Amino acid sequence: MAESNNQEVYRASTYAPVNIAVIKYWGKRNTTLNLPTNSSLSVTLSQDDLRTHTTASCSSSFTDDTLSLNGSPQDIAGARTQACLRELRQLRKDVEAQDPQAPKLASMKLQIVSENNFPTAAGLASSAAGFAALVRAVADLYHLPASPTDLSRIARQGSGSACRSLMGGYVAWEKGKQDDGSDSLACEVAPANHWPEMRALVLVASAEKKDVSSTAGMQQTVATSTLFEHRAKEVVPKRMRAMEKAIHDRDFAAFATLTMKDSNNFHACNLDTDPPIFYMNDVSRSAVRMCEAINFSHDKLVCAYTFDAGPNAVIYYLDEHENEVAGTFKGLVGGVKGWEGKRGQAVKDGAKLPEGTEVVAEILKKGISRVILTGVGDGPRRTEEHLC
Repeated sequence: MAESNNQEVYRASTYAPVNIAVIKYWGKRNTTLNLPTNSSLSVTLSQDDLRTHTTASCSSSFTDDTLSLNGSPQDIAGARTQACLRELRQLRKDVEAQDPQAPKLASMKLQIVSENNFPTAAGLASSAAGFAALVRAVADLYHLPASPTDLSRIARQGSGSACRSLMGGYVAWEKGKQDDGSDSLACEVAPANHWPEMRALVLVASAEKKDVSSTAGMQQTVATSTLFEHRAKEVVPKRMRAMEKAIHDRDFAAFATLTMKDSNNFHACNLDTDPPIFYMNDVSRSAVRMCEAINFSHDKLVCAYTFDAGPNAVIYYLDEHENEVAGTFKGLVGGVKGWEGKRGQAVKDGAKLPEGTEVVAEILKKGISRVILTGVGDGPRRTEEHLC
């Protein structure tokens, strides 16, 4: 039940998670509706570690729709945000039409307040968590009888990958075929408890805002990259099927191979763009080399790197290999923020540095500013902790 007081203020709050794709979304067949050129698949990360907290309020006393993020006013008039609010309000009008006694919330102005507990616009999927939290909070405020899949269609219009943050575990976003986007939806491949041993180590190589935004980068790649068409038509469909099988079989070797290959292919398309887009940097490439060395030293795949549109490495591994993987990086950058919690303290840093990695080790020591230890997690959670 939404909270009300004598000023007729109704509130609902939610936490929403970050997701990091292992089969990447890049490129749009319709920019207005955020319809992708290819399907994608992600791991939802634990919102105990990475999340957006959003409170949505409405009242007849509010004079304008407003939106703030981390204490700073945001432009709520943007087409993406308005598309989400317009659809949510229409669904609320449908509820009110069915129940004449329901409060007329759809006609009230909204105040939306969000906070991230991680760097924004630095390649850590902040827009995905942000729009997922916005849509989920307003849907709860409006008491909408909509499933996460239904809401994924709305969140997609705000930020494409946001549709995947409306669910936990392992989530696919099907590109769909319809021009109106009605079949471009997120669906659960497997819940978090199907493969709960999955862990992720985020190496923050830069918390600065990206030089080229994801939106601009996608448009440039679609327009100029010859590799991209092959990726969308040939590479991704096969990898989607293979990745779903790897997850269902809990086959980490297959998962790791596909994850690293797809990350490399995605960034190759960015390099093939005119002018080339460099989301990775020397620190990023050093993380790749270190992961390769760790895998070589164990004579099997125990970790897998992936990079979204930013320089930060996300390294997946199973909990049984935490000391071998996370422990190696703790031995290198154990003094940076992120190891101080219970999870970080439990990681042993006695892992031997793989041979031939002295140069990349020095680059990582100088270039990593923060680490985040996390793992696969659940979908959005309603909370009574309101931000306004």
